[in-house]
Amino acid sequence: MIDPAVGALLAGAFALLFASAALHKLVDLARFAEVFRAYAVVPAALARLSPLVPLLELLVAVALLAGGSRAGAAAAGAALLLVYAGAITINLARGRRDLTCGCGGPNDRRPIAAWMVWRNVILAGLLAVTLLPWTQRGMGAADALTIGAGTAVAALLYMSLDTLLGRVAPRAAAWRGSP
Repeated sequence: MIDPAVGALLAGAFALLFASAALHKLVDLARFAEVFRAYAVVPAALARLSPLVPLLELLVAVALLAGGSRAGAAAAGAALLLVYAGAITINLARGRRDLTCGCGGPNDRRPIAAWMVWRNVILAGLLAVTLLPWTQRGMGAADALTIGAGTAVAALLYMSLDTLLGRVAPRAAAWRGSP
């Protein structure tokens, strides 16, 4: 069982993550469609449905904030993160390391990397924690402060780690491959 403040913090942080991801894609749907097609993991006929991805992310974000739909949204969000990890894994196995990840918006041209697979798997696991039963207790002002500040810290930590890994991982790979 998890404390409801911890559960709400996780739900809020993931709602922010999915809403941000959806908005990045919605800003330039044509660019996202190019990135989606480039992964070549679904038939071309299905690739035309790429605009549904940010809509699904937005739906997950909103549903995570509602108590009655939280479990379904958490399961869908975790599954979506694992699908993203799978698509990256498939393309890394194909040797297609030059593909843009598509995770930072239309202007982000970071190539896919193994650390992105692990990031998504870990995020899916963290989101799955919200599927555990929540203890029943009343929440007060201190809980609201914890949830709000914790969500902000989680978002900043995620952005910092994502930026750090995006810059350090390619250099470390180049260093390991150098004579």
